[in-house]
Amino acid sequence: MMAGLENIFDVAGRSMSAQLVRLNTIASNLGNAGNISGTEDEAFRAMKPIFKTTYAENFKQSGISTTEVAGITTTERRPERVYMPNHPLADKDGFVYAAAVNVEEEFVEMLEAKRQYANNVEVVTTLRALMMRTINMGK
Repeated sequence: MMAGLENIFDVAGRSMSAQLVRLNTIASNLGNAGNISGTEDEAFRAMKPIFKTTYAENFKQSGISTTEVAGITTTERRPERVYMPNHPLADKDGFVYAAAVNVEEEFVEMLEAKRQYANNVEVVTTLRALMMRTINMGK
């Protein structure tokens, strides 16, 4: 359990932080999508964050939980073996290995992460507006 998870601002902030990690891994994956290696083991593999649910210490009373990144892993997708006998990294049989990154999948992930991040921004913005209305009601 994570201390300090006490209100909606904590929930949204941690969730936004998790989506930022997700966007950073996507950017890295897209940046390495065209890389070529001389061996399958050296070829770049797409990275993916592992999310976990974090509960407030008083979860049973408050119902507060959020998402955080527990770590980052690489996909099991195998690099594509491409015949390029004139490439300087080609093996003895003339093959190189293209990065194991599906660009279309990464763009879908990017759109989803962007939406999740924007949803959290909207939550915080709405909550602040409601808090200001509440304060103004007492005046």
